[in-house]
Amino acid sequence: MCGMPQQPPVRSSPPRAQRPDASMSLITNVMDHSLDDGYAEAAARRKSQGEGGLPKTLRAKLGLAGGLVLAALVVTLGAAQARVAAPVVAKERQELIDRVDKETADADQLEKTVDTLRDDVSARQRAALRSSGGGSEADLVGLLSGATAVHGPGVRLVVNDAKEASGGGDGSNPRETSGFSDTGRVRDRDMQRVVNGLWASGAEAISVNGQRLTALSAIRAAGDAILVDNRPLVPPYTVLAVGDGQRLSTRFQDSADGLYLHALEENYGIRATISTEGDVRLPAAPSVIVRTAQPKSEKTEKGTS
Repeated sequence: MCGMPQQPPVRSSPPRAQRPDASMSLITNVMDHSLDDGYAEAAARRKSQGEGGLPKTLRAKLGLAGGLVLAALVVTLGAAQARVAAPVVAKERQELIDRVDKETADADQLEKTVDTLRDDVSARQRAALRSSGGGSEADLVGLLSGATAVHGPGVRLVVNDAKEASGGGDGSNPRETSGFSDTGRVRDRDMQRVVNGLWASGAEAISVNGQRLTALSAIRAAGDAILVDNRPLVPPYTVLAVGDGQRLSTRFQDSADGLYLHALEENYGIRATISTEGDVRLPAAPSVIVRTAQPKSEKTEKGTS
């Protein structure tokens, strides 16, 4: 028996079970040792030497207390200053609002004064025409220049934006080069074509939203607004034209500009209605100022003959 090899001992206890979080050893190590060993050692060394925690000496305690008092004083002063400045800011804001309101009222008053002066200048110009030319010739000049209010048969053309002014061009629309993406709105170039079409169709006098057009009138755009002689207009745009009503309406609708307006109605929803009127009344232009032209006198005629 002594020569026979011995069997290894049999372990009666089961092997030790593996921890469920064994596969997460890195995370477990970080959680168990959240503080680096070097930091922990340094903190323990300072604590053993009496360097950690609150200050021990009276001087250090007074310094800490002084710092806290200073910080509290700064916060208190800041809060007090903000509280005091709030009414001042509100007062300044109200003063600015009052100034804006006052300047707006002054601007409105100045505009009324300008309109009054324009009416006075127009009246003096008409009187000067009558005194110098006299008779029907002066009246004809006033009619042709727009310096005199007129009335007579004609047409009423109302142009308005589409109900839903939106949409873009597909490359074939007549307003693609206008630079506006909103093709459902009436633009200055549209009103220019409408007015020029009426002139070409035989209109003798035209006004847009009560603004009389003359040889010096301009239709421009400022943003989305249409300006006639630098006066902004709002839709709908009512164009009144004096002339042979039925003939004027027919010729305009058959013209290139009338077909252009019809294309805007069909393709972009712009609304336009035209009707003949037995009597339309157009005001005089605000002012017709001639700076360069001079009347041709009899002396000039004799000298050039």
